[in-house]
Amino acid sequence: MTVWEKSHQLTLAIYHVLKNYPKEELFGLTSQMKRSSSSIPTNIAEGCGRNTDKDFARFLIMAFGSANELEYQIILSKDLAFIDNETSNKLLVQVEEIKKMLNALIHKLSK
Repeated sequence: MTVWEKSHQLTLAIYHVLKNYPKEELFGLTSQMKRSSSSIPTNIAEGCGRNTDKDFARFLIMAFGSANELEYQIILSKDLAFIDNETSNKLLVQVEEIKKMLNALIHKLSK
């Protein structure tokens, strides 16, 4: 699925960016961003393995929630000067694209 691939690529980008975060954030924001970013493709994959569209949609909704969480964490990272505006904007564009794709798929499955 394209949305899974894009969310996987976003997770890889997040992990790469996090290498430059302060070490004191290792168990704080860094950990939260790893969890929320990887939760997006994880929930998509788990939902794909379900037997019904309703179950799949439920996991996509969880992936959407994780995308919202990651979106805030990127904004916070920018405001704390852990990442620059260019990096923040690039990541936020990726998150927004994934959220749109998830939303469309959720609506399709819910009909």
